[in-house]
Amino acid sequence: MKSKLLTPIISISLTLLVFSACSQKPAHQTAPDYPEVDGVYIVTPTEGQIVTSPLTVRFGLKGMGVAPAGVEKPGTGHHHLLIDPDGLPDLTLPIPADDRHVHFGGGQTETTIELAPGPHTLQLLLGNHLHIPHDPPVVSKKIRITVR
Repeated sequence: MKSKLLTPIISISLTLLVFSACSQKPAHQTAPDYPEVDGVYIVTPTEGQIVTSPLTVRFGLKGMGVAPAGVEKPGTGHHHLLIDPDGLPDLTLPIPADDRHVHFGGGQTETTIELAPGPHTLQLLLGNHLHIPHDPPVVSKKIRITVR
């Protein structure tokens, strides 16, 4: 009699244990701020953020590696920060180097910049060893920030 009662209890307990384990979220989930697709992105500041100047801009890259300018290595590039861009530069030529197109040819992944008070947009464009954008271009979403 005792074994007939234990069998259904053990069966139900095992079933509940399996369902419980399957319904838990894995501990290694991706952080919500990181994009689900490969590419370049701005880690900080974030879209719509109100910041003070000087501000630190952190660059993210997923699915590729960072290599300094002049180092030709497949699947790599280096960052260029576009400040208040009107659009992308000519993608067949080296990215210009000026106040609105800041180069990080040393392989840097963050910078501190000064911006005047008011609204600004920031965007990243990855360049190859010659500062020429990849084909297709590896470009981040443009983010809007406000400097107070």
